[in-house]
Amino acid sequence: MIHNTIRTRRAVFPPQYNDEKVTKEEIQQILEAANWAPTHRRTEPWRFKVMQGDVQLRFGEFLAERYKTTASNFSEFKYKKYQNNPKNAAAIIAICMQRDPSEAIPEWEEIAATAMAVQNMWLTAHEMNIGAYWSSPQVIDSMSEFFEMNEGERCLGFFYLGKYDETLPDGVRKTTISEKTVWL
Repeated sequence: MIHNTIRTRRAVFPPQYNDEKVTKEEIQQILEAANWAPTHRRTEPWRFKVMQGDVQLRFGEFLAERYKTTASNFSEFKYKKYQNNPKNAAAIIAICMQRDPSEAIPEWEEIAATAMAVQNMWLTAHEMNIGAYWSSPQVIDSMSEFFEMNEGERCLGFFYLGKYDETLPDGVRKTTISEKTVWL
């Protein structure tokens, strides 16, 4: 039941991943779920760039070095995290949004549609027992220096994927939905 999948989905971070591979077929299934997200005027703004293998190592080095040269408050811990997280993942999917060239709808709606596509990916990955985590690092605006992007395309983050062994914790919310709802 979808309600159970929604309630039990958790962020599973790269240090929690084991060495088991995520196959191209599994990634394709996750991406296919993304393609069924709601989208205003059917702009389907989501775009994805899948990284596996050696490109992940280059990506980690790029993130770490970009962070080192742009951070106003450098942290060696954060530097190593940028460097190592890509190595620990079975795959990384760059989450991009292609702006409608006619700008017929507000940009926030295309960002929201892309986020809904990622939610579909996350729920599908969870049902497949694949851990996932959406990262939006400080250096995200530099991604056109790492991979080619079309005019009007924007990188919104990175979706890390990996298999894991541990039991995920129960979810908690700070407040109930009734505290966040006004009935008119």
